[in-house]
Formats: sequence, C-alpha cells, structure tokens
Amino acid sequence: MDNLGRSNRLDQPDTSDEPRPADKPGVAGTAAFAKFMTVLQVVADASAAPAMADLVRLSGYPRPTVYRIVAALVEQGMLAEAPVAAGVPGRYRLGPRLIQLASRAWSQLDLRSALADDLRALRDETSETVHLSVPAGQEMIYIDKLESQGPVRMASRVGGRLALHCSAAGKAYMAALPLSTSDALIDALVLTPCMPNTITRPLALREELARIREQGYAVDNEENERGIVCYGVAIAGPDGRPLACVSVSTLGYRQQGVPAARYVAPLLRLRDMARRRLALSLNP
Repeated sequence: MDNLGRSNRLDQPDTSDEPRPADKPGVAGTAAFAKFMTVLQVVADASAAPAMADLVRLSGYPRPTVYRIVAALVEQGMLAEAPVAAGVPGRYRLGPRLIQLASRAWSQLDLRSALADDLRALRDETSETVHLSVPAGQEMIYIDKLESQGPVRMASRVGGRLALHCSAAGKAYMAALPLSTSDALIDALVLTPCMPNTITRPLALREELARIREQGYAVDNEENERGIVCYGVAIAGPDGRPLACVSVSTLGYRQQGVPAARYVAPLLRLRDMARRRLALSLNP
C-alpha cells in the first residue's frame, strides 16, 4: 500500500471502469472525469516530472487505466512528454493547452492583482521589462509582463515557458525550495545548453543556487537568450514556500557601467513587500 492507502501493484487487471467508493458520482461521467483530474493533479503536484510507474503508484489506478488516461491527456495537449536523457523512461509534465488555460485564469486570481502596483513601480524605477512567473513542473510560466517604455520590446509573452536552469526566475525559484526538493529537481532536469553561458553540470547548478540563497537574488547572464540579462527574486507565499518569481529583463549592452544594484535593490524591496501583501491578500 502506498502512503495514500491505495494499492500500488502494477499488474492488477483493469477489469472494470466501475468507480471506486471514493469516486462514486452524483452525476453521470463524474467518476471518469475524476480519474483524469487525479492524474493531472499528480503531475501538477510532483516536484519532478513523474514517470508512468509514478503515476500508477500515486493515483492508485490500474496501469492500463493510467495508460489510457495519459494517452488521452497527451492527445488533447493537457499533458506532454518531458525531455529526458537517453535511456531514461518517459516522464510527463503539464501540457501546452492546460498551461494556456491556466495563464488565462491567472488574470482573474489574486496573485496578479495583489502584485500589480509593485510590478508597475518596479518597471517605472528600473525602466526595464518586468515579468511575473509561476512554477509549472520543470518550467516557469509567465503570467504577467510589463513592457519597458523604451523602444526595444522583449520577445517574451504571457503564457510563455522558461527553463529552470538557465533563467533568473527559474534559478531563484529553485534556490527558494527546501534543499532536498531542489536537489531532487536538479537530478530530474535535463540541463540543455541554450547559450554558451548556460549552466549544464548539476554540481555547478547546485553551487549557483547556494550563491543565490546567500545573496537573495538570481542572475541570468545571457544564459537563456543572447544579449539579454535578467535579475530575479522568488516571492514566498504565506507558508514560506516560493509561490512566484519576479524578474527584470534588460539588454546586455545596457549593463556596461551600470551597477547591478540598480535592479537588485528594488527587486529585494518588492520581494519583502510582496510577501506581506500576499499574506493579507491570499489569507484575508
């Protein structure tokens, strides 16, 4: 039995789609829908992209049932196969269609509205593009963007994805996680070299996260995109765990002779104010 009190045998037959007692519906189709939602929730809650065996164990459903559910969710864009190293069993993450739906929903939730004034003030003080992103499995997702008032526009967009290991937001998020969680996440990541400056060794990434924990902010020094430098901080929720990240993106040539404190100081102020603001907004 797993820690959910359900059998985790992988060879049990899928003889019936009759609902389990916990799934008995009050409306036709509820049991089948609940199974899909359970599998989605397992993927969403996982600190690293789960394999099929993980989904079977954590959902408590028979392997054939989970295979059918995953295949349908992948076909509909609600799940996607995560990139893995050669020889590693397939793993799954939230899919593009689900993320697009979620990014639209964020605009109606408290997170963006709670931080709206702070993000606008940060954009005005730095005169640079500001992003708000949230974690989604092994990536970060932009849920808000405030453009610089200068003539150059960043190619990023709300709903766009960021790799964790080569973005300021992603590294700030990982550094804010409990050490055991960030270590497990690093072990599961494929450290794809996006740019010459991208960190591609797990040990180097762990050392980078240690520096971020010490200084309180992360830097993407042209690690994700040529010519773009970003500074980012994690925003903690009321429970102290990272809920979102805020980053400032600027062109690399603007960094010449400009101290990092120009971006870091207002980011750190926002981080501290945002935690207090979210505590009031999300727990009225």
